[in-house]
Amino acid sequence: MASSKQIESILKKNKRNNTTALIPFFTAGYPQLNSFASNLVNISKVGDIVEIGVPFSDPMADGMTIQRSSHQALINGVNLKWIFDQIETVSHQLQAPLVMMSYLNPLLAFGFKALSQRAKEVGIGGFIVPDLPLEESDELRIALENEGLGLIQLITPATPASRMIDLCAASKGFIYAVTMTGITGSDKGLSLKLAKYLNQISNLTELPICAGFGVRSAKDVEIIGQHAVGAIVGSALVEAMEREEDFIGFLKRLR
Repeated sequence: MASSKQIESILKKNKRNNTTALIPFFTAGYPQLNSFASNLVNISKVGDIVEIGVPFSDPMADGMTIQRSSHQALINGVNLKWIFDQIETVSHQLQAPLVMMSYLNPLLAFGFKALSQRAKEVGIGGFIVPDLPLEESDELRIALENEGLGLIQLITPATPASRMIDLCAASKGFIYAVTMTGITGSDKGLSLKLAKYLNQISNLTELPICAGFGVRSAKDVEIIGQHAVGAIVGSALVEAMEREEDFIGFLKRLR
């Protein structure tokens, strides 16, 4: 069974071994429903942790690529129950722990207690909820922690230092450091101020730091790995899937 402690342990092992953890993100049920389970298994063979996106009608933190994938997945009929059921069918084949990225509404509709219990059953170790403010997160965080799961907090370059401290204290598993202001999928490259920013967060917590947004190449992963434990790749992976390319090969080339 996955847990926030297991996720933290895996990332700290990467840090001890001086290797950068790779965390692929892709949208559940995209491009097709019948490929999700097999894609998940194959991606888990490459990623140290796999982040599964729950499609939502208004993904405000996401760029056009993930918006398209989310829209198509909803048309395909994806919902949270379906995602859990699909994960369960292949849970014994998965080689990496899972985290789930979802906006708040689908989680509210499912019910926090039922969500936490079902997530634990299928091997979800933590949740990332971009539209849930820290001040309103107690109910979900407590429900997750009752099952050994974690609410992973996001920090951005615009986050004040005092708030960074609060977010680090509340997070479980790892800290998600957004590499830039704006939305996912940027092709502008990583900020020259990235090192200072990631080092600032690292100085505030013993939790592993994983950075995402704008990660598109092995060079990006290498740069992030100098200042953080893990690199999260989302839009570039979804685009490779969208183009029907060898997306597993793409992930392997990021190492």
